[in-house]
Amino acid sequence: MTAWQEGRAPEEQPVKNVRSRRIISILVIMLLGWGGLAAVYGTGTTPKLGLDLAGGTSVILRAPSGTSSEQLDQAVNVMRKRIEALGNVQEPVIQVAGSQNIVVQLPGVTDRERALEAIGSTGQLSFRPVLNDGSFGQVGTPIDPSEDDPAQPATLGNLDPTEGPLEVGAAFALGGDITSADALFTGFEWVVSLDFTSAGDDKFAAATREAASYPVGDPRRRFAIVLDGTVISAPQVAATVDPNVGISGGAQITLGGADNPEQEARDLEIVLKFGALPIVLEREQVQFVSASLGRDSLDAGLVAGFGGLALVAVAMLFYYRVLGLVTVVGLSIFGSLVVGAYSLLGASQGLTLTLAGVAGIIVSVGITSDSYIVYFERIKEEIRGGRTVEDAVGEGFSRAFRTILTADTVSFTGAILLWFLAIGPVKGFALALGLATLIDVFVAYFFTRNAVALVAKTRLGEGGAFSIRGTTGGDLREVPA
Repeated sequence: MTAWQEGRAPEEQPVKNVRSRRIISILVIMLLGWGGLAAVYGTGTTPKLGLDLAGGTSVILRAPSGTSSEQLDQAVNVMRKRIEALGNVQEPVIQVAGSQNIVVQLPGVTDRERALEAIGSTGQLSFRPVLNDGSFGQVGTPIDPSEDDPAQPATLGNLDPTEGPLEVGAAFALGGDITSADALFTGFEWVVSLDFTSAGDDKFAAATREAASYPVGDPRRRFAIVLDGTVISAPQVAATVDPNVGISGGAQITLGGADNPEQEARDLEIVLKFGALPIVLEREQVQFVSASLGRDSLDAGLVAGFGGLALVAVAMLFYYRVLGLVTVVGLSIFGSLVVGAYSLLGASQGLTLTLAGVAGIIVSVGITSDSYIVYFERIKEEIRGGRTVEDAVGEGFSRAFRTILTADTVSFTGAILLWFLAIGPVKGFALALGLATLIDVFVAYFFTRNAVALVAKTRLGEGGAFSIRGTTGGDLREVPA
């Protein structure tokens, strides 16, 4: 039986189809927003918090003048591998800032000195013959470790507090000659076992053959293992080593004199395993944020966000009546989608929510509210021009959406420029602003347009002070037929 035979005009069927599509669109976006929010909290995949909200350590490292962008990128890659190997670091942020700086943010880190040593030490390892340990007269004053040149003899400080500085010769092998490094407990002490390349093994064998030619107890029978200009170990070649053969097949660094030999061994393993930094970095700024301060910042951001939402909701309900109610529902969907997006990106891409990001989301609430205001004011103008509420809603959105797109395009462009030109926390603000702007367009088209169109077809469209027509302030008795 056709629609005409059922007593309905043929044009009624498309109208019902449009109404059904509008309802489906609203239900789908509600499911995405509210359902996604419920899933986020149900599964525990809430947004990952950045340094200023979770607490941790932040450091800005400055490279020497003239450092190339390739060297900076290589340094970032090495530091990222080192930090990941440390463990217990929640989504570290390591990025180049400007032409000379590297910004490192380590949320959740409590042992900041250990972390700073891991990211800041260059890992320049050298093996050098010992010339004097005090046996041949007084040893001079050690040079600054940052001034050490492995290709030149020098007097270097010693990591072992029981020994003084050592006079050492030029390096016979470098860290580049190492193929692997592993921290091991031998049953008596912690050591870092090293394997050399073929060329490195030959160099080490030649140096230990020469050292073995000196009598036991002679300082020249020792060789120094130097890391970043400091002697970390200076073992003596064993008496059993043949001066015609030397030592081949690898070496071991003993950490027996360290305060915490296991941790020292593992940290040294990380530095050596993942390679040396291509440049020497200077700590320009170090900041530690306690977990309690981060929690206070998060609470303050949440209070500001919910407070702003509440004020906007009250103002919209008071001024736009039933349209204000649509705004409240739309803002709740908008907020749910933002939280869901941060949670999803945090789980998949490691995105963290920072205090600057919270500020960007709060600002975006104002931008979203502006989108509603532009649309509602256009509806009021159309009604005052003599259109019915249904016609005013449709025509108003067609005109207002162009304005909304223009405004959001400006906001999104600004967010992109901030992202590429700014550094540090400003990037978090830019990302939040850009993401929220995209969600605003999505909500405006799929929820607001359809929700207002459905309301216009009810009694809240044409009649009553709380209706759409009531927002115009006109005579409600003069309702078009």
